[in-house]
Amino acid sequence: MRPCLPWLLGCLLSINSLAAEVSGLMQASLAVTDNQPGWQEQGSGILRYEEDGLHLQQALVKIDHHLASGWQMELVANLHEDGEQQLGLTQAQLLYKPLSADKVKFRARAGFFYPQMSLENPDTGWLSPYNYTQSAINSWIGEELRIAGLELGLYSPGRQRRSPWSWELYGGVFRGNDTLGTLLSWRGWAMHDRQSLHNDRINFAHYGQPFDTYRNALPAWTEPFKELDGRNGYYAGLHLDYYQTVSVRYYFYDNNADPLAVNEQRLYGWDTRFHSLAASWQLNERNRLISQWVTGDTLMGDNKVYVEFDAWFVLLSHAVEKHRFSARFDRFRTRGDDVWPWDQNHQDGDAITLTWRYQWDESWQFGLEQHINSNRALNRATLGEAPDRDRQQTLALAQYRW
Repeated sequence: MRPCLPWLLGCLLSINSLAAEVSGLMQASLAVTDNQPGWQEQGSGILRYEEDGLHLQQALVKIDHHLASGWQMELVANLHEDGEQQLGLTQAQLLYKPLSADKVKFRARAGFFYPQMSLENPDTGWLSPYNYTQSAINSWIGEELRIAGLELGLYSPGRQRRSPWSWELYGGVFRGNDTLGTLLSWRGWAMHDRQSLHNDRINFAHYGQPFDTYRNALPAWTEPFKELDGRNGYYAGLHLDYYQTVSVRYYFYDNNADPLAVNEQRLYGWDTRFHSLAASWQLNERNRLISQWVTGDTLMGDNKVYVEFDAWFVLLSHAVEKHRFSARFDRFRTRGDDVWPWDQNHQDGDAITLTWRYQWDESWQFGLEQHINSNRALNRATLGEAPDRDRQQTLALAQYRW
C-alpha cells in the first residue's frame, strides 16, 4: 500500500467527523465465465474475471462535505479484490458553485476527478445504473483517465431564460495523465467496471513490446496517473440539454504529453488526443436511449508506436415499476501505423450486454447480466495464441446501498 494512503484515509475520517454526508455501495457477484486469463494476470482476455466464483464487484464510500456557501468537498474511496492496489481514492475534488441570479453562472472544481464526458455513468462513484459491465469506452476512461487539475465552467439553465435549451461550457487544465494510451495500444480495449485507484498499477500481457534506446524491453504494466514531462494537458467540453429530455455532450481532450519523455521505470509519455460525443434521449417515461462515440490517436517515442482508436456503443434501457432492463451493443477497434511492423496494434471487437436489475427497496438491489464479446487482436500471436477470441460472462449480483 502506498505511503500516502493512510494519510488520505485519515482525511476521510476527519471530514466524516465534521458532519459530512456519507453514502456508500457494495456489490457481491457470482460469476460464471469461460476461464480465460485476463490482463490483470498478464493474460490476453478483455473481461475482469477469469474464474467462476464469488467476487467483490464493487465497494465504495462517498463523502460530501459542504464547507461554506458555494463550497463543497467530495471524496470517493474504493475497495477492490483484484489488481495491484486494492484500497484507495478514485475521486477527490473541491467544488465551487456560488448562488447567482444571473442567466449565465460560473462553477469550478479542482482535484482528482472525471471530466463529465459520460452519460452512461451518472450513479454514485461514477457507476452505471444500467449495465454492471460498462462499455468499452467508459471501461477505458475508468482505468486510464483522470484529471489532476482545475476545471472552470459557465452554464445557463433554460428555465431562467424561458428557453427549452440549457447549456454548459467547460475547460480544464491538468497534469499526471502522461501515460494515457498505453493500454489501448498494447492491450487494446477491455470491458469491466474496475476504476483505477490513485497511484494504481495496471498489468497486461508481455506482447513483445518495442525496446528502448538501450535495448531494454519496456514494462508490461502502466501507471496511468504519472507525470513525466512537466507539461499541462487540457480539454474542453460543451453540454446541451433540451427540455431535460435530450442531452448531448461533446469533449476534446489532449494530454499534450511529450512522446520522448521517459522515467527510470521506462514508462514513456504517450501523446494522446481524442474527441468524445455522447447523447441521451428520454424516449418516454419508461425508455431511455444512450450512445457515445470516441475517436482519437496516440503516439509514443519517435514514432515507435502510433495507434488510431475509435469505439461506440448504443444502449437502450426500459424501466417498469421496480425493474430495469438494459441492452447495449459495443463496437471498438485500434489501428497501428508505426516504424516497427512486428509490434501489432490492430484490434477489432464487438459485444452485447443484457442486464436486468430489480430494486427490492431503497437499499437492496438484485440483478442478472449476460455478456458476450468477440474480439480479434493480432498481438496475441506473440504469445503463441490465436488472434480471434470469443468470451462469455454471466453475473448474478446483490447490491446494498446506504
